[in-house]
Amino acid sequence: FEECLRMYDLDEVLKGGRSNEQPKHKIALIHDALVLGIRDYFHKLGFKKAILGLSGGIDSAVTAVLAARALGAENVRGILMPSQFSSEHSVNDARQLAQNLGMPHDLVPIQPMYAAFESTLQPLFLDRPFDVTEENIQARVRGVIVMALSNKFGNILLNTTNKSEMAVGYGTLYGDLCGGLAVLADVYKTEIYELARYLNKDGEVIPKSTMEKPPSAELRPGQKDSDSLPPYEVLDKLLFQYIEGRQGPRELVAMGFDEALVKRVLRMVNINEFKREQAAPVLRVSTKGFGMGRRMPIVGKYLS
Repeated sequence: FEECLRMYDLDEVLKGGRSNEQPKHKIALIHDALVLGIRDYFHKLGFKKAILGLSGGIDSAVTAVLAARALGAENVRGILMPSQFSSEHSVNDARQLAQNLGMPHDLVPIQPMYAAFESTLQPLFLDRPFDVTEENIQARVRGVIVMALSNKFGNILLNTTNKSEMAVGYGTLYGDLCGGLAVLADVYKTEIYELARYLNKDGEVIPKSTMEKPPSAELRPGQKDSDSLPPYEVLDKLLFQYIEGRQGPRELVAMGFDEALVKRVLRMVNINEFKREQAAPVLRVSTKGFGMGRRMPIVGKYLS
């Protein structure tokens, strides 16, 4: 993923000689591929500046560091958009990340806008209790803010969704799935943590607390990803075998995965194809990335 010049002795080549260069580790290659992908996307299309939401979570942190390395930190703008459910440490982590990178950032609390939507919609909701509807409103309020800034200043919005979330539909259309480029949508959540450690190998850029806290969308009190998803260590192995390995339910169960879990996860993948159909273009770094790399019927009943 970088230009180079190499000299070869043809006599040695004919004898079967090989390069002494050590191959790069997988995570290092993913890093180089993503940085090059961002840079090429922007430079070849004539774009200069990027914008993204900084939540204090690991996905937006990794995306911000990659974008800063590809475009220069001064060309990446982070928007912190806490709600009443956002923890103080998440806001602090996002601010610390921006300061570590030297990237411009702004704080835009969304509670007043969310309250306006809540007040307007309350008569129509017929006193139904708080559920995923209100969670999605928060995500879409944030989407409106970053897209408005993108339009006003010509900055391209970077989507921060990872492959695990993209696979099971753990994202809100017209909310956190907005974007001109999905940087991490071909990188599983467990790989995101490896990538974060790689980004920090020469010094802490991503705050330690960002890497240690349990993943959460922070759209309701005490929310954690594990409330609705299996542990990522299990989920990612299953998704890899289904997506890249192209293994069906019987094969997955034979491999040792719990049958109920297989049915549940594969159903989540299949019923959320409509979201991926509308998602931002994905930087592909695997053998089977979403988008042009994996196109499936939206209403297929092939596993029912």
